[in-house]
Amino acid sequence: MSESHQPVYACAAVPGFDPADQAANTNDGPGLAPVWWRFTLLGEVANFALLRRHLGRERVQSAIDGIGALLGELIPSAFVRQEAANAFEIRFEGLRRAEVDAAVLRLELAFRHPVGLVGEYLDIDFVIGAAAAFGPDCGDVPMIEEAERARDAARVGRGPVIREVGDATPKIDTIAFARELDAAIAGDELFLHYQPKMHVRRQAIVSVEALIRWNHPERGLIAPSDFIPLAEEMDIMAGVTLWTIRRVIADQRVMASHGHDLRVFINVAGGLLADPRFVSEAGALVTASGVPFGFEITETSVIDDPETAIANLHSFAALGIVISIDDYGAGLSSLAYLKQLPARELKIDKLFVTQLTSSNRDPLIVRSTIDLAHALEMDVVAEGVETQSALALLSVMGCDMVQGYLISRPIAIEALIPFLSDRAHLAVTRDTHASFDRFRAVRKHG
Repeated sequence: MSESHQPVYACAAVPGFDPADQAANTNDGPGLAPVWWRFTLLGEVANFALLRRHLGRERVQSAIDGIGALLGELIPSAFVRQEAANAFEIRFEGLRRAEVDAAVLRLELAFRHPVGLVGEYLDIDFVIGAAAAFGPDCGDVPMIEEAERARDAARVGRGPVIREVGDATPKIDTIAFARELDAAIAGDELFLHYQPKMHVRRQAIVSVEALIRWNHPERGLIAPSDFIPLAEEMDIMAGVTLWTIRRVIADQRVMASHGHDLRVFINVAGGLLADPRFVSEAGALVTASGVPFGFEITETSVIDDPETAIANLHSFAALGIVISIDDYGAGLSSLAYLKQLPARELKIDKLFVTQLTSSNRDPLIVRSTIDLAHALEMDVVAEGVETQSALALLSVMGCDMVQGYLISRPIAIEALIPFLSDRAHLAVTRDTHASFDRFRAVRKHG
């Protein structure tokens, strides 16, 4: 097939860069040209000969055309063309090195199971080699040569390989780690812990927050701070969150069978609020379950696509899902967004709570936040409550709920049920007012 007749399946425009982004993407500040990453991927259908024998010459080309179209859908910003009978060239650009990792992972996951092509489902053995170069100065020839070396290595290793131009070491750690996380979703490596929220005036646990954990078979327990950002970068956070919803539904039914029909809150990443497939699947799961749910979102999660995010949050709220604003005060608080969100709960970040009794300013910030939330008809949760004096002060300020190690650390469902049943946690509220009186006396005479 001559180059002039090679099919082009996607021909996206070269990504543009807003002048406002230049300062964030240069090393020396505004006024200089932005720098970015260029990526070239070479994909190869390794079992092409078998497919041709099975389908025949005309149908196999139709199957290849279908694969090319699929590649364009999986990487919408890319230029995709057929470079040989069984091979494709994919080129795109981005602001972060991790974008090629995410793209390669999407391709790998798409071909992990049979693909619907030419009226049947076909196993496609798709080999991927990729080259990445930082900045606009690298020419096409070095990119193609590096991508070819990566594809050669991928043929031998039977897994995708990503190389940086001028670097002899394949950059596969991130994508391998992400692949392991994707496999963990289907296995028994992920599990949940639950941290209770106690209502101060009622002196009762009224809800719990589900917190995900990963018990890796080789690395051991992996902290959420290590794998959640990776899941977001690699575009697999939807799978992690949908797994969490399903697990919560099962656990909540166990809690309800023991007399504890509590609302369970889960954390929802900002990027998912603009993902129509996630919104549809999550809403369907929650509606079908009948389980009282809450979604915790950060205050900055709606900034990228506020119109879509706010609309989808209203859709969730219409299903009876309580929207909670998490870590309030830790980011760039925006009253413009706050008044548009259908939130019924606001969580004050623990940064302000842990220093509540040792700072002059933090009590003022916390009190004003509580008053603001109440004016917007939201309940307030204080995170990171670890001392009775902090609990006492929050109680006097009118805080509705508290969450933290003073009440309980995050615990497994097996420990949560007896914790809720024996009501031992109520002991921490017995001396609340006495603790506040002692704190006030120290502040007055100290």
